[in-house]
Parts: sequence; C-alpha cells; structure tokens
Amino acid sequence: MSGVNKRVLPGFGLSLGFTLVYLSLIVLIPLSAVFIKTSTMSWQEFWDVVTAPRVVASYKLTFGASFLAALINAVFGLLLAWGLTRYTFPGRKIVDALIDLPFALPTAVAGIALTAIYAKNGWVGSLLEPLGIKIAFGPPGVLVALTFIGLPFVVRTVQPVLEDLETEYEEAAASLGATRWQAFQHVVFPALFPALLTGFALAFARAVGEYGSVVFIAGNIPMVSEITPLIIITKLEQFDYKGATAIAAVMLVISFVLLLVINGLQAWTARRTGRAV
Repeated sequence: MSGVNKRVLPGFGLSLGFTLVYLSLIVLIPLSAVFIKTSTMSWQEFWDVVTAPRVVASYKLTFGASFLAALINAVFGLLLAWGLTRYTFPGRKIVDALIDLPFALPTAVAGIALTAIYAKNGWVGSLLEPLGIKIAFGPPGVLVALTFIGLPFVVRTVQPVLEDLETEYEEAAASLGATRWQAFQHVVFPALFPALLTGFALAFARAVGEYGSVVFIAGNIPMVSEITPLIIITKLEQFDYKGATAIAAVMLVISFVLLLVINGLQAWTARRTGRAV
C-alpha cells in the first residue's frame, strides 16, 4: 500500500467544509435569523414581550410539563425497555412496534386521538369524569400528549444498552448474595444511567417544541393551558414577527442551557462509571 492510508470518505478539509456548510444551511443560519430579527427590537420592547404575564404562564406550563413528561418517560421507558429486552412473551414484537408509533403518527392525528380518548365523553375520560378528574382541555392533557410523543426516545436509547449488557454480571452479583434490587442498583443502573439521561434529554427537547398533538387536547386557555409554541404561532398569524422571534429566542436559550446541563451531567456520569457516552 506504500504507506498510503486509504479512506472511504474524502480528505479532512473537504469533509469538514461540507459538514460546516450543511450544518450552517440547516441549523446555524435559521437559528441566527431568530436572533437577528430579535435584535431589531429595543431592550424594553423585548423585555415587555417576553415577560408578559400570558407568556410567562406559557413558559411555566411548557417547560414544567415537558420536564415532568420526560421524567415519567424515563421511569416507564426504562421498564418497557427492560421488559422487551429481558423477557419473551406473546405479542412482544407487536408491543415493540407500537413504541415507534409516535414517530410515524402525524402529531395532529395523535392530538385528535388523545382528545377523543380523554375527553369527558371518551373511553378513558368518561371513567375519570365521575371521580372529578379532568384530563382533556387542561394542563393534564398537555402532560399526556407530551408523554405520548416522548416515550420512544427513552425506550430506543436504553434498549440497545440493555441488549449489550451481559446478564452474567447480574448472576455474579446474585452468587455473591446480592438481592435483585441490589444487583440492579449497583450493577445494572450505573451502566444504564448515561443512556437514560440521553433519552431523558431527547424526550425533554422533543416535548418543549411540540405543537400539533398538544394544541387539540390542551384547550388553549390563556394563563391556564396555553403552551409557548401556540403563542408564537398566534403572533405569526397576527404578523407580529418581532414578538414571535423574541419569544422563540427565549425558548431557544432556555432549552439550550437545560440540554447543556443534562449533557454535562451525562458526561460526568460516564466518566464516573468509566463508560463512553
């Protein structure tokens, strides 16, 4: 080979150039346009828009419900991945395929279906209504929709790690007298935690920007069940482009900071456990 290191892809310079151009066209330029449009506002105008009571209420609902939905998905997504990986049961392949349904299902269709199920005259809503529990057309409906669309991210992130994790480690722990919970806590969970954090971050990021499935089930009541993406869409429909981009910039910054914190925690955990992220 005369010392020539042949590669499938072209040289570093060409590959890096293509990567930067592609990344700029798809991500950097559209995101920078948000900040450029926002910069045309005065600081007072910007502050008045992003701190309006209606907008602040939407922040609390959007980020609070997204965080709670991602937390719920982290718990039950881990249980689902565990069941699909460690057990064989009738209909396992069907359950495995259904987990990907939120990926393929249009969000508007998901919103309509969830509304029909959880409305007071729906299959589930009619059972909860006599108990005084209202899901649709309120904050609980937002949580249900965000949980629905975020579940696959956790399951599909954790499942490959579980499949690669040898059961011999658990058996060795059991042979040394560890209970099942101790084996999970000290052997399995440390290996899964970085992947679980990744799934949590992906589910959270997906939930923050969700619109289609939420807008139908939320009821969109100002100060109660109105999400931030809906306010952005409303301002765009009113041709208030500066207001829309100002709120979008705040959402972008907060989401980036939160994801940076989560990814930093994930990297720290990976170093502590000696496993690659």
